[in-house]
Amino acid sequence: MIKVAIIFHSRSGNTHQMAVAAGAAAVKAGAEVQLYRVPDLPNPIVLDRAAYAELNAEIADLPVATLADLVAADAIMIGTPVHFGLPAPQIIDFIDHSGPVAIPGDLANKAVTVFASGSMPHAGQQAAILALHNCICHWGSLIVPNGSSVEVLGRPNNGAPYGTCSVSRHEANNVHEDNLAAIEYQALRLVEVATAYKIGMEQTTSAIKYVGHEVLKKYDL
Repeated sequence: MIKVAIIFHSRSGNTHQMAVAAGAAAVKAGAEVQLYRVPDLPNPIVLDRAAYAELNAEIADLPVATLADLVAADAIMIGTPVHFGLPAPQIIDFIDHSGPVAIPGDLANKAVTVFASGSMPHAGQQAAILALHNCICHWGSLIVPNGSSVEVLGRPNNGAPYGTCSVSRHEANNVHEDNLAAIEYQALRLVEVATAYKIGMEQTTSAIKYVGHEVLKKYDL
């Protein structure tokens, strides 16, 4: 069974709403799923304090992501609000601390995908996703994009091939149904790629062991 870690930060519930939809889709695909919130920072920028307080109460029981959670997962989804065209500082801070597992290669070959929520259609959602793709390259992980090949990605409120982008229009929990359908597809695609890679690696390892055994036998070693 593929283990999927969905790691997110949310300010007014939109990124969280997408994370929940992604998790449900991954479970339907047969994956073992856990949602994680990243640690918050002192004095976070909050525009809608009522929504932020409501969200914090709702996600209080979710575990806070650790580096061990990254290592344990076969596949990782990262969800972020957009902050001046960049990923949220909380997400960046979490990734900045990933060196102890990234540099030794503990995150290499994991399937990773990213989604984002911003206030307006051109608020920087795609830029934020691509910025996180840079980080994923340093991890040595496998970037899983949405692409553009299925119908749901061409709906009026979708269109980003890099990952699902939501437009909140400064409203709490305001993810459009097109975006929810896209994030479900994104989660299914992630599970599919992670599963295929895991099976392929197991077969490759078995083949290498078999060849090695035959070589040893041939030379009576």
